Amino acid sequence: MNNVEASSSSGKAQIGVTGLAVMGSNIARNFARHGYTVALHNRSIAKTDALIANHGDEGNFIRTETIAEFVAALERPRRVLIMVKAGAPTDAVIEELADAMEPGDIIIDGGNSLYTDTIRREAAMSARGLNFVGAGISGGEEGALNGPAIMPGGPAESYESLGPMLESIAAQVDGEPCCTHIGPDGSGHFVKMVHNGIEYADMQLIGEAYDLMRKALDLPVAEIADVFREWNTTELESYLIEITAEVLSQVDAETGKPLVDVIVDAAGQKGTGRWTVKSALDLGIPTTGIAEAVFARALSSSTDQRLAARGLKAGALGEAPADKARFIEDIKAALYASKVVAYAQGFDQIAAGSAEYGWDVDRGALATIWRGGCIIRAQFLNRIREAYADDPALPSLLLAPYFRDAVEAGIDSWRRVVSTATLLGIPVPAFASSLSYYDALRAERLPAALTQGLRDYFGAHTYQRVDKEGTFHTLWSGDRSEVAE
Repeated sequence: MNNVEASSSSGKAQIGVTGLAVMGSNIARNFARHGYTVALHNRSIAKTDALIANHGDEGNFIRTETIAEFVAALERPRRVLIMVKAGAPTDAVIEELADAMEPGDIIIDGGNSLYTDTIRREAAMSARGLNFVGAGISGGEEGALNGPAIMPGGPAESYESLGPMLESIAAQVDGEPCCTHIGPDGSGHFVKMVHNGIEYADMQLIGEAYDLMRKALDLPVAEIADVFREWNTTELESYLIEITAEVLSQVDAETGKPLVDVIVDAAGQKGTGRWTVKSALDLGIPTTGIAEAVFARALSSSTDQRLAARGLKAGALGEAPADKARFIEDIKAALYASKVVAYAQGFDQIAAGSAEYGWDVDRGALATIWRGGCIIRAQFLNRIREAYADDPALPSLLLAPYFRDAVEAGIDSWRRVVSTATLLGIPVPAFASSLSYYDALRAERLPAALTQGLRDYFGAHTYQRVDKEGTFHTLWSGDRSEVAE
């Protein structure tokens, strides 16, 4: 849709944005820059006026003060994008809007809402004749302004009206918009949640790679920045690798030290990573890399415990790698392999969620729209897209020929990194858990057989046999004969 087609002929706005903090303001500006007339609303009118004062020359904005005035400024079907804090504030705005809107109008929640809340809200709005869209939006402040990745769920008919607008403001890669209809009700927010979980794992792996170069090889921070900058010209090319080099290159103006050395080593989180892990547990999907990343942030913030534990002995430690260049290459290979595991687990969770809720999510389409705009955009998403194009029912990304070959080529490096880190007392929870997951996945037999035997012993939970059909129980407290259940 070009700018001429987008401009309003009715004098009313094609889209309204309520909630004009930085993300909301930037996405409103993005719409305006693409030729849409945008109605603005915020509980604090000062934010509305500030946006118009600072950026009013970027397009057509309609200033409103009340919800009634805001809704009246919109053409039918009305489209309202909510950009407020998730939870109760979102519910409050939805109710206020719903009371002022008419059947067929569209409410879009662009925040990081929990997907089960979106399922509930979509059902409630549908009962009132309104279309409710839960849209995951990734890319941060810059993406919101210049082109995010957008993951809208909700009724298919709502996408007919809303989709062209969202696709026009989304990031574009190879002429394709980083936006597609994900599926019904909470699907959009579900895949955005998993996207964020993968993001947690990605950042934890990068952090572990940095820590290994710093502690095992005693490299200066500036030199580590150069390593990441070089890696960004290889198969590891990604937004997160790119900005890692930028952050590590930053020098603190006050102390002259690398900025990373004056930042408190306690990582925050807003909840989407925890939601991903909780959902994975409910679905029975082992997202071990994501879980370890969440737990690593939690441990980093356990400052009192960490301070008290500083005197704990490390035991006999090994020697640092003698060949620094080789170990850097080992870290690179381990980072790539562990990254593949994180994405494989995330896409497994998306497949399980899609099956559980009947969403029919296209994993290949997700890889397509995540190539631009979003935080986890990376070169190898093209490979993921190709893998699902070749086999839409692919059991695991690790089994796609390209990724299988890449991981198998780096397996020796991966093992050297994990073993060296362990011998040096350097924590690598994401590297190690990813390797263990890989080894468990490829194992012919797992100790789960013993687990089932123990469960049957103390709780008569039964077991199955490898040599015949059926379910069985051993009379452990009796004559220990086996009976069929």
